[in-house]
Amino acid sequence: MSADGSSLQVAPPRIADRSSERAALHWPVALFFVSGLAALIYQVCWQRLLFQSVGVDLQSVTIIVSTFMFGLGVGALAGGELADRYPERTLELFALLELVTGVFGAASPWLIRGVGTVTVHSSVAVIAVANFGMLLIPTTLMGATLPILVTHVVRTFRNLGVSVGVLYFSNTLGAAMGAFLTGFVILYYGGLTTTIWIAAALNVAVSVLVWLTMRAERV
Repeated sequence: MSADGSSLQVAPPRIADRSSERAALHWPVALFFVSGLAALIYQVCWQRLLFQSVGVDLQSVTIIVSTFMFGLGVGALAGGELADRYPERTLELFALLELVTGVFGAASPWLIRGVGTVTVHSSVAVIAVANFGMLLIPTTLMGATLPILVTHVVRTFRNLGVSVGVLYFSNTLGAAMGAFLTGFVILYYGGLTTTIWIAAALNVAVSVLVWLTMRAERV
């Protein structure tokens, strides 16, 4: 009751806490959506680049899909280990992974074409191993982002199931959007290299936004 007799409306602590927790979850979800968008742009474009050295057949599709699946799995294990070792630096790790992925992505048209040129007279097995090893680097980096970001979100939201579910949903939704836009819009108007650069720019933008957010929170 206030001095003039009117009642004061005070939000229950639990509701206020939940509202702040959900607000804190929004921006990592948005960033992970963009990260998933970039990842599928890469997958579609890298597969088309492999067509030039391997051919448009089951082999090129197998190389890119198996590399992504294996790299994401290895990256998830590595990311979980890093998150356990450096639980207070998860955002820095996430930003760094996005930045390195973007740098690799920007250079990937020349890297993939270069590997194709070097292995042009080699057997299909050698070509497959060479491309698999090269693309394993960025796919591992991508795979490491989920457990690292989950660790950060769990510290705030304090619910592992919700954190994993929402982040994975956001990333998958971004991936679906990336595949659609790449196949039906961006490649048509921008071409292969430009489309890859767009994905790289998205990775770098995510990294920069994370660094700026951390800097603002420390001020």
